[in-house]
Amino acid sequence: MTLTTSLVWRTAGPADAEAVARLHADSWRRFYRGAYADTFLDGDVVADRHAVWSARLAAPGRSTTILAEDGPALAGFVHVILDHDPRWGSFVDNLHVTVDRHRGGIGTALLARAAAAVLADAAAPSLYLWVLAQNDAAQAFYRARGGIAAGSEPVAPPGGVPGRLHGTPAKLRLTWTDVTGLAASPG
Repeated sequence: MTLTTSLVWRTAGPADAEAVARLHADSWRRFYRGAYADTFLDGDVVADRHAVWSARLAAPGRSTTILAEDGPALAGFVHVILDHDPRWGSFVDNLHVTVDRHRGGIGTALLARAAAAVLADAAAPSLYLWVLAQNDAAQAFYRARGGIAAGSEPVAPPGGVPGRLHGTPAKLRLTWTDVTGLAASPG
């Protein structure tokens, strides 16, 4: 029995914006220090993320946000934009798991569900994401699931506000050319 068997998996809707924003903000505060400015992370990043998620979940377009819930609590989520890039395919824009549930299989299951969504609804079976260059743990997680490094770029400031960054952090692109195996991952 895995730690994910008691979870409920569902597609997010507009009413989930607050919970998703809170988890997103908590994850940024824990893991994006050094790349994002402390003044931004220690400020009202929840309100910033709530505005973003309210808009995304109200008009998802070619994207889907999949939630992992443990009773009334959000344990994690993944947001994938289908057919985002002609070369790299669909884009995992966010994958976050509550810190107390790390290493329990939720991230793997969320990534598998994103891959399944790509196989079901995207034109190509490819997937990519960006991970902060400083985030060694996240890089190891994605590489262990078959992600291949394919370049780096500077991090764009959240909301287009340069003062929200600390220096000039970099991000790495990780790719999967065919997510068939990833979609079959446990979870």
